[in-house]
Amino acid sequence: MAEIAIRQYEPSDLERCRMLWEELTQAHREMYDDLSIGGEEPGLYFDKHLSRVGPERIWVADRDGEIIGMVGLIVEEQKTEVEPIVVTSRERGKGVGKSLLDHVIEQAKKLGVRFLSIKPVARNTRAISMFHSLGFQMLGHIDMLMELQPPTEIKWKAGPELFGRSFRH
Repeated sequence: MAEIAIRQYEPSDLERCRMLWEELTQAHREMYDDLSIGGEEPGLYFDKHLSRVGPERIWVADRDGEIIGMVGLIVEEQKTEVEPIVVTSRERGKGVGKSLLDHVIEQAKKLGVRFLSIKPVARNTRAISMFHSLGFQMLGHIDMLMELQPPTEIKWKAGPELFGRSFRH
């Protein structure tokens, strides 16, 4: 198997990165059993992300000219966040995500960042486990939701428990 290179995003990567964004959206749709997540053309959200963070803050995992993953770094005043991190489904579990994360951590260190955050969706236990094992072991903020409209198609699951309180996710 060929070596994976982590390199800076290039304009020619646009379509493949859109496809990766679609894959990430599809995974979220499946986790939440909600086909409305990401709208009708979820890949176009990558374009918005690209314009927000800039191409200098996006890196891709390239194997023999094929883009198999990407990672981004949102840098704002006091907040720096990994977003997104996605690996194509057939390459998951092979160290691509770790390589992308290692790279973005090094980039953040070069910028002098003190705290780096990552925000996986609550149901993505596989990602949470991986991020925890790679050093993301402090909680900074917790995103709590309240449903204000009649229940939607989202089927909330029981758990986890935090500080003696039960949550649904």
